Amino acid sequence: MPKDTNKTAVLHRMVMPDHTCPFGLKSKDLLERYGYEVEDHHLKTKDETEAFKREHDVETTPQTFIDGKRVGGHDDLRIFLGIDPPKDQQSETSYRPVIAIFCVCALLALGLAWHQFGTVLTWQSVKWFISLSMTVLAIQKLQDVEQFSTMFLNYDLLAKHWVPYGKIYPYGEALAGILMTAGVLTWVSAPVALFIGAIGAVSVLKAVYIDKRELKCACVGGDSNVPLGFISLTENLMMILMGLVMGLHAIGG
Repeated sequence: MPKDTNKTAVLHRMVMPDHTCPFGLKSKDLLERYGYEVEDHHLKTKDETEAFKREHDVETTPQTFIDGKRVGGHDDLRIFLGIDPPKDQQSETSYRPVIAIFCVCALLALGLAWHQFGTVLTWQSVKWFISLSMTVLAIQKLQDVEQFSTMFLNYDLLAKHWVPYGKIYPYGEALAGILMTAGVLTWVSAPVALFIGAIGAVSVLKAVYIDKRELKCACVGGDSNVPLGFISLTENLMMILMGLVMGLHAIGG
């Protein structure tokens, strides 16, 4: 975006010998990209920063001023520039984490198929997509098993009756996904995927579509803002599909 020198912003941000505020850098970058000439003021010490906060009656830095009026911090600046909606219109829920996982796993599966077979349109690429998705989703849960298991207890039927299942689940999902990706020990991976997928699907159906509860999905970890519903149901249905297909394939020889 071309810079308009008639647009000027005053930015106060922390730039200390041992710390440069990342939000200050992001604010400066945003202002410059949106055509502002930035009058960049560095707060070089903690005392200087605290004095600035007291003077302007603010709790945080950076702070941006445009046309003599205080815009606020980095989040306020994004709203001012029209990047984000006003705070009262912002939603706490987001599908971005799980969309990112599914997209990356799909591309990985296509890449593996191209490397192995010279084409991307194979049944194996579909199986790799599902098994890789299971594995990456398990990684998200394994980052904080305690937090995941707490959120999981809100809706999983088996975990409600046997609490340790909430901590076992991510390991089972990871094991099944890894074995399915490798195409080994199907007699282990298929039953595990079928078991946890079936219980998960029934649990989601009951919580969301029968009981009409509005819950957060633990599918991408315990700090997720993904709503419980279609995404979690899809994860479980994929596990059921993989368990059935690989199990039948193993039985058929």
